[in-house]
Amino acid sequence: MSNIYESAANTLGLFNSPCLAKVELRVTCKGISDRDALSKPDPCVLIKMQSHGQWLEVDRTEVIRSSISPTFSKVFTVDFYFEEVQRLRYELYDISSNHNGIKEADFLGAMECTLGQIVSQRKLTKPLLKQGSTVSKSFIMVTAEELTGNDDYVELSFSARKLDDKDFFSKSDPFLEIFRMNDDDTLQLVHRTETVMNNLNPVWKTFKTSLNSLCSGDHDRPLKCTVWDWDSNGKHDYIGEYQATFKEMRGAMDGRQVQWECINPKYQIKKKNYKNSGIVILNQFKLPFDCHLSSQVAIDFTASNGDPHNSCSLHYIHPYQPNEYLKALVAVGEICQDYDSDKMFPAFGFGAQIPVTVCVLFCVFPTYVYGCAGIQGVVEAYQTCLPKLQLYGPTNIAPIIQKVASSASQEMHTKEAMQYFILLILTDGVITDMADTREAIVQASHLPMSIIIVGVGSADFSDMQMLDGDDGILRSPKGEPCLRDIVQFVPFRNFKHGSPAELAKTVLAEVPNQVVDYYNNKGIKPKVPSEFESSRTFAP
Repeated sequence: MSNIYESAANTLGLFNSPCLAKVELRVTCKGISDRDALSKPDPCVLIKMQSHGQWLEVDRTEVIRSSISPTFSKVFTVDFYFEEVQRLRYELYDISSNHNGIKEADFLGAMECTLGQIVSQRKLTKPLLKQGSTVSKSFIMVTAEELTGNDDYVELSFSARKLDDKDFFSKSDPFLEIFRMNDDDTLQLVHRTETVMNNLNPVWKTFKTSLNSLCSGDHDRPLKCTVWDWDSNGKHDYIGEYQATFKEMRGAMDGRQVQWECINPKYQIKKKNYKNSGIVILNQFKLPFDCHLSSQVAIDFTASNGDPHNSCSLHYIHPYQPNEYLKALVAVGEICQDYDSDKMFPAFGFGAQIPVTVCVLFCVFPTYVYGCAGIQGVVEAYQTCLPKLQLYGPTNIAPIIQKVASSASQEMHTKEAMQYFILLILTDGVITDMADTREAIVQASHLPMSIIIVGVGSADFSDMQMLDGDDGILRSPKGEPCLRDIVQFVPFRNFKHGSPAELAKTVLAEVPNQVVDYYNNKGIKPKVPSEFESSRTFAP
């Protein structure tokens, strides 16, 4: 890391935030005591997190009917801060069918720990404490699995036909369990469907699960899938099972169906003419919308920024301290970098003289063909080229927009068309080619691209506010309106002494909707993982 880059990042507080990871937590309970002699408990676990000395509910598992050793299918995804003590509390309740929520439920015990304890041990088992801190005979086990790049989601929809009938006076009440087979041959519950009552041809609700949970990123990892007939006493009848893989499931993309025979091994041995205990069908397989963001940077080298050898210049060359452009580049660039697909930044400069000819648009950095390696690479290239330039003019940004728009136009005509371009422009003030810039933005509004303009210094940025389009639809000089708003203007002076989070919120305020608007206009709808119903009950 260069000294200037590190100085700029530290000045802006970018390295003060603790390192963050996402962790999936799963809960199992053992040996829950029966409070009612006539029936088993209907357990549900609440997870709470301590904030300012108070316990706040974060989420809860589903309710499992009639079980003293439940394995919950609900997965909790939490942010883990390495440098913070994140206190968690797990509360176990018996929510009988005649109860109306937690307030009327029986409290069975609680366990407190830190998220760090769970992550470090990977599997934390502790006794549940009853009121008065008395230790019960019940245990709770929480397992942690860090999401390591496989945190995309897949949407699955299953049904079955001609399942075996396990009930005498009615039809089976089937539900499906999907387990991931781990490297040590243990099974990890991925998902449990709801129970479909009195039906040998059930259609289960569509659900979403992370690829990390489903297969740990290994598309050939075996999945054990078991179909049960639900019984109210918790002793469910086995119908059959089958094995599948993520790769096999992908066959259900584009509306096709994939099916497996549900086999009962005992019947297979005992019955001569046995074929199967039913057919399980994967009706729907949807991966999330896969959009790759490509960020490009353009820096204003016009004379209005001041002589770089003068301490008043926004481009002032100082051996140890970052100038205003570097502060803005690092602060905003670090935000964009988190979402960039390959972390390579093609970088341009405009308005400088090299060394004789005045160039409206030129590639400042010799690494443009492949891009600079991250924002740090852009900073180093900027430092290398700045002393060789003579700041000049004019402040024309239309050629920059047209350059990136050309790449976006080529991408639009590719088969996949899944790359979206973000142009980050850093400039100090008044644009001299406003008419051409308006025309370029209107044309670019039809393409997969957005523009973030960062105002550096204390100049008049009223023209930038107009380009932003928040106060009305931007139009070209000929009167053609923007198809969609693609410009976000950020005056850096308002944020350079604030928190990085506040700046990030402003920089990213409009881009997500701009991306979604573009692909919606093209008939490609992003798949956003919806939250599960945390209070879903397993069985009626």
